[in-house]
Amino acid sequence: MSSVDVHQYQYAIVSKIPESFAVNAHRLNPQQPIDLALAAKQHDEYVDVLRRLGIDILELPPDERHPECLFVADTAVVINGTALMCKPSDRRIGETSIVRNSLRNDLGLRIVEVDNEMAKLEGTDVLFTGKEIVVGLGEFTNKEGAQCVAKAFPEYAVSVVKLPKEIRHLQQAMTMAGPDIILVNRGNLGQTCLQEMISHSTFAYRVTRVEEREAANCLYANGVILHLDHSSIPDSYPVLESKFDNRLGLEYSELLKGGSYLTAGAILISKPSSYSKTFQTSLEKGHHEL
Repeated sequence: MSSVDVHQYQYAIVSKIPESFAVNAHRLNPQQPIDLALAAKQHDEYVDVLRRLGIDILELPPDERHPECLFVADTAVVINGTALMCKPSDRRIGETSIVRNSLRNDLGLRIVEVDNEMAKLEGTDVLFTGKEIVVGLGEFTNKEGAQCVAKAFPEYAVSVVKLPKEIRHLQQAMTMAGPDIILVNRGNLGQTCLQEMISHSTFAYRVTRVEEREAANCLYANGVILHLDHSSIPDSYPVLESKFDNRLGLEYSELLKGGSYLTAGAILISKPSSYSKTFQTSLEKGHHEL
């Protein structure tokens, strides 16, 4: 049986792109320049799609001091009306203040702070499946950060996955593509993360494997899967086309150059009443291909 789809969202916090993004953001290939005008156009289209899904947008101004401020999802984890403010790397810690204010003052969410000085935590290392929470441990999130996640959301089981050094964040290796559906890269790195997750999980999920590493990052919201367009993932696009009906491919080339990806660009927020805290706990453990 499928769980209630908790990936129904009413609000999203996003950030405009600062001009410093083209020069100072973490670039996957420093030799490949970023077209800032095209990046802004692609980001505007991304935000417009969220609006068309019925999501009210709270758009933060660009922060030139923080070229990666558009990766807002790294600053907070929001589940069941509680916002856990993350503790990103030192160069990004200043991004959290404006997000905290918006979550508290504009949306009235309960704010929880990381209370461990040793903790490192970025939001795209946290995967909420609807039934449990998985935290990726790597360069930007450590076990103390994962403990803070468990403390903030005691109603969910929390497990950890050790990320291979080639994977910067858990959501680059796997994301949710629907209720109980995990999208993961077919390569060794993605499969390593998946198998470790499976070994800790007591729930059943369906798994769809894609070819390009970038294709494993999709944004599932309000019944629609947002994924990269054909030009970015030519080998994976036919897989997504054949497996899913409600989907939309987005041009995201310039944002990818700057180290962004689809789930990083928005903090998606549900009204607490849209969640059901009663989950099935008797699902038979097992994972299979769609």
